[in-house]
Amino acid sequence: MPIKLLFDMAVRYALGRFGAAGRSGGSATGASFVGALALAGLVVSIAVLVFVISVVNGFEREMRERLLNVLPHITATSLQGTPLADLAALPTSDASFGLTALAPVTQSSGLLAANGEVRPAQITGVDESYASVSAVADFAVDGAFTDIQRTAFGIALGGRLADQLQVEVGDNLVVLLPDQRLSIAGALPRQKRFTVVNIFRSQSQLDGSGAFISLSDAQRLLRLPGRAHGVQGRLSDLFNSYGASQFLYTQLAGSEPRVRSWMTEFGTLYQAISVQKATLFLLFSLLIAVAAFNLVSGLIMIVEQRRGDIAILRSMGTSRLRVLGLFCLVGIVLGMIGTLAGIAVGLLLGWGVPPLVNAVTASVQYDLMSQYFIGYLPVQVIVEDLLLIGGLSVVAALLASLYPAWRAMGLMPSRVLANE
Repeated sequence: MPIKLLFDMAVRYALGRFGAAGRSGGSATGASFVGALALAGLVVSIAVLVFVISVVNGFEREMRERLLNVLPHITATSLQGTPLADLAALPTSDASFGLTALAPVTQSSGLLAANGEVRPAQITGVDESYASVSAVADFAVDGAFTDIQRTAFGIALGGRLADQLQVEVGDNLVVLLPDQRLSIAGALPRQKRFTVVNIFRSQSQLDGSGAFISLSDAQRLLRLPGRAHGVQGRLSDLFNSYGASQFLYTQLAGSEPRVRSWMTEFGTLYQAISVQKATLFLLFSLLIAVAAFNLVSGLIMIVEQRRGDIAILRSMGTSRLRVLGLFCLVGIVLGMIGTLAGIAVGLLLGWGVPPLVNAVTASVQYDLMSQYFIGYLPVQVIVEDLLLIGGLSVVAALLASLYPAWRAMGLMPSRVLANE
């Protein structure tokens, strides 16, 4: 039997409602229902795996390209501060330790007050070089981030923080610091009125806590003339922070710095995302395998319904191996149908679920993503993952077809035709 004819028969058997086209009656209807149910299980399993893996890929991408693009990769600070002259003497980049840029900063926790609202914030004083270690300026939606350098006591706020304080660009707010000063009325917190000159929305946790002012304003506010708390830097290799940490600690040893990399706060999360992807892929792959092997019942019914066809083929000289190959091809065709349909449904879920999450968030006025480091549901489809999932499901369908194909190969034409 020619290979093309063998393939044509396999496609006809697979697309013929699991054999129902070749025979009428209740048994054919039962075969069709059982086979369709097994195929639907395969489609659902693949669709869920594609969607879940795409979401995990999205979280990994957003953490790498958004969160770690906004936040500095490494920070070295001391409470008493370091002279700016010493910080300026540090090499702005040192390839041997993986540093590509350094920028002086001051940092302080404080409270922001406006319109009767008070919110905690992390107040960071920066200069023009900060753009080399953080891309926060790229996410400005109102005003320019660099305006904090050109405006006396100007402040840039994260979008969520600005919404909570009900302020816009041009509005004033009061910055309160935990340091107290004595006055006639007693101990009072240090405070200063600032003008909002920029609002940024990075769709990360920085939007709810980040406030930036110029380094010179921070020095006056924190009483650090000619000094800064330390430096923040950018790494050429995210996972090689040890050398840079040792370098900064050695260079700033006189001020007893505390050196932290992004791994300190987010390393566990990043590793958890990678482990979660592998775990979910394994679990849902097992579901695909179970769904594929559910095709066995449908394929057995195809064999039973095509007993006459098999007997005629064998009588015409078709070898047993060709019969085995025919029904293995039926399993492969069914696996390909389920795979393509499942991938298509998974891609549709990836396209439709994020807008749905945003709509539900807006309608119930509750941030469903508030527990995560970004404020939306990310989805990234990777072609290599789709190919791996498709290959896995087709191979599982092929393995599931071996037993029904073996039964078809073992049918005796004389016995079958004697009962027809």
